[in-house]
Amino acid sequence: MKSNVLKYLLVYSSPFFGWVSLNSYDAWSYIALIFTFGFVPLMEFFIPKNSENHSKEVEETLKNQKIYDWILYGLVPIHFYLLFLFCIQIQKEDIDLFIKIGWITAYGISCGVLGINAAHELGHRSKTYEINMSKLLLMTSLYMHFYIEHNRGHHKNVSTEHDPASARYGETIYAFYFRSILNSFLSAWQIEKDRFVKKDQSHLTIKNEMIQFLLIESIFLFLIFWFTNFQVLCFYILAACIGILLLETVNYIEHYGLSRQKNGEDYERTTPIHSWNSDHQFGRLLLLELSRHSDHHYIASRKYQILRSHENSPMMPTGYPGMMILCLIPPLWFSIMNPKIDKIQKR
Repeated sequence: MKSNVLKYLLVYSSPFFGWVSLNSYDAWSYIALIFTFGFVPLMEFFIPKNSENHSKEVEETLKNQKIYDWILYGLVPIHFYLLFLFCIQIQKEDIDLFIKIGWITAYGISCGVLGINAAHELGHRSKTYEINMSKLLLMTSLYMHFYIEHNRGHHKNVSTEHDPASARYGETIYAFYFRSILNSFLSAWQIEKDRFVKKDQSHLTIKNEMIQFLLIESIFLFLIFWFTNFQVLCFYILAACIGILLLETVNYIEHYGLSRQKNGEDYERTTPIHSWNSDHQFGRLLLLELSRHSDHHYIASRKYQILRSHENSPMMPTGYPGMMILCLIPPLWFSIMNPKIDKIQKR
């Protein structure tokens, strides 16, 4: 049990390298980028996959141990510390743009790998303070509507034509960015609007979470501008955009080309065959088991430490970081993934 806890401390390696980057005034400012998309994919070629699952008895023990929650909670203040450090560093004068770009990528990676990923896990919890932590983390990436669309939209419509975050067969990552980012925002608005329509109330109210989120994000950006300057604000928005693109890249690889069959007006139940899975251990630990995505969509309430591998889940050829790099080259991506999808459809 102790070794199981210790391995999840690896999640703190990402913010550590982010901290190193933000304190470096040379090429080391890119160490967070190199670690995430250089070292990690390389290690996953050498570290064997692990598809073992815990027994039901062990699962019951693990899901009730608070240490796993505290590992998750600890990411919240660390991410906000990196936010503070970024704003302090990036406003320094006489610093080469080359170095500042390294800092921007470092904090952008923190937004995507640390902030949004932890927010995703917290957003599926039931306690109010956990949900509020999720929203605070999403605020730093200016993507608070993700909480609405992901929980009430994506999980309902995953792997169907109604889900903006499910990539279509043959769709490039670049076309997906445009479609998913725009339509996810519009979907969140519609979800909130429908909530008030059912109550026979106007959705143009401060009780509408989308209006709340836009106000919070606007105030947040104003505070950054007020305490720093306009240039820092622009650099910050660039870093947040990197976080958003990282999230959408993960969305792309998680469901690419997979679809649920239609039964009349409805779709078949979401099962482990409707999400791409990865049992590559290094990426699993860095992302709090996000890559065991098939089980997450099968039972969304399962905590990260007890997510399972399913024999019938479509398997990625490598871990998340490697797949994220691969999808940026569409011809190569299609040549590897499309034959896998064709085999799944025939089966």
